[in-house]
Amino acid sequence: MKPFTFERAPSPAAAVAAAARQPGARFIAGGTNLLDLMKLQIETPAHLIDVNGLGLDRIEPTTEGGLRIGALVRNTDLAADPRVRRDYGVLSRALLAGASGQLRNRATTSGNLLQRTRCPYFYDTDQPCNKRRPGSGCSAIGGMSRSLAVIGVSDACIAQHPSDMAVAMRLLDATVETSRANGAPRRIPIADFHRLPGDTPHIETVLEPGELITAVTLPRPLGGTQLYHKVRDRASYAFALVSVAAVIQRDGSGRFAVGGIAPKPWRVEAAEAALRQGAASAARLVLAGARPTADNAFKLPLVERTLAAVLAQASTSGRTA
Repeated sequence: MKPFTFERAPSPAAAVAAAARQPGARFIAGGTNLLDLMKLQIETPAHLIDVNGLGLDRIEPTTEGGLRIGALVRNTDLAADPRVRRDYGVLSRALLAGASGQLRNRATTSGNLLQRTRCPYFYDTDQPCNKRRPGSGCSAIGGMSRSLAVIGVSDACIAQHPSDMAVAMRLLDATVETSRANGAPRRIPIADFHRLPGDTPHIETVLEPGELITAVTLPRPLGGTQLYHKVRDRASYAFALVSVAAVIQRDGSGRFAVGGIAPKPWRVEAAEAALRQGAASAARLVLAGARPTADNAFKLPLVERTLAAVLAQASTSGRTA
């Protein structure tokens, strides 16, 4: 790990001001991803700004009937909140499917959204990686790509986004609240928050330098049967090969988002209109334009099967409700 300086920010305004004074500074809260990347010298910030003392750790109702989740709410606390369990069950289930209990106790809402890919070549500093070193090439193209993305990829990067929570947030149409480096607030729809790789895979979100996430807002509850189904290589503490977050209504309509297959949580609203026709029709639309490799082409039928399992479970839940 390279040397760095450190300070504790007393307020959000002080945090963004500190970031403005120190180009390349990084905010740190739980540190469950950032510290690992610093140890491997994938991330080498010269200055860290501790934001744990900013008071952004509350879950509060909004005037519109939703919830405002502070950026520093720990994943364990968010999953266990009675309002989240009652009204946003898909979010609670997604959080509990991610990582281990110890990591959930430290990981924060904002940090979860900002997780970096678990592509093995991103973590191997002896291998070229455009996400880690822009312009160096993508070792995953032509390499081992079993866990990587099949859609939303580019000729520069086929890495996948690892978060479970973000898939549920995308399903729920969350909004990310931030404070910019100049102190001005911003509201970013979750659909626009993560970027596709294109020619700049190292730029993963629309956040500006020094911009601080302060909260994530959920709209009014959707009702319906809420499910999160995650397919992975082992029963716990593994990232998704394919995951599906869904809200299914009694009449068979609904919405769904898919994880493990793209550089961002993947939701195609046009595909949701096909849910009543079955998983095959909906999956075909959500995967339109897919570019799988020989190693990960199995993900395409796995999306259909996972969605079919979710629809079957929702049907059973609806009959017994």
